[in-house]
Amino acid sequence: MSSVSVLISYRKAMAYITESREASPQRTLGRGKVEIKRIENTTNRQVTFSKRRNGLLKKAYELSVLCDAEVALIVFSTRGRLYEYSNSSVKSTIERYKKASADTNTTGSVSEANAQFYQQEAAKLRQQISNLQNSNRNMLGESLSGLTAKDLKNLESRLEKGISKIRSKKNELLFAEIEYMQKREIDLHNNNQLLRAKIAENERKRQNMNLMPGGSNYEMMQSHQTYDSRNYSQVNALPSNNHYEHQDQMALQLV
Repeated sequence: MSSVSVLISYRKAMAYITESREASPQRTLGRGKVEIKRIENTTNRQVTFSKRRNGLLKKAYELSVLCDAEVALIVFSTRGRLYEYSNSSVKSTIERYKKASADTNTTGSVSEANAQFYQQEAAKLRQQISNLQNSNRNMLGESLSGLTAKDLKNLESRLEKGISKIRSKKNELLFAEIEYMQKREIDLHNNNQLLRAKIAENERKRQNMNLMPGGSNYEMMQSHQTYDSRNYSQVNALPSNNHYEHQDQMALQLV
């Protein structure tokens, strides 16, 4: 091999090493920091763009699937070629972005208007609470020094109406309670009559059971009948005393 060929091979090797260094970011020992800068070599820059673009599209897809996020990605290469990804629609996502940006610009004025509105509403509520507290004190007969004769008359009228409603409600509850007690009394009376009827029915059944064959009263009556018939038989079995009467008559005649 000639010296010219060796020199050409050496130059090609050095050029390849230089391009490799330019294509890949400079790294420190191990997994250190990566120096991010523009790749000067056109071929290496195009290769890096293709690899990084595919990785970016993959990450966008994973983000939309894993986190259920609306993702839209738009990439233009140095040659003006468009690369895009969207899990819904790039156009709708851009419209949503424009609307969100417009809302963000008007957030300051809207916040100030809301703050003023809430302050006014809070002042109205505080005034209403104060009026209600004063009215309650007046209903209890307190803080009457600041009231005029007309105010006192109106207060008296309100109290009378309130007392009338209270009495009406109380009477309604009392009448309802009385009606309930009356119904309860009728129910108890009916239950008492029913229990008495059941007791009388059970007593009649018990007496009928005693009078039937096998009952205690029936056996007692049978025993009395047997005793009377036995006595009657014994009386009939005794000899007649007509003979003794005839002898007495003969003795009287002899005397």
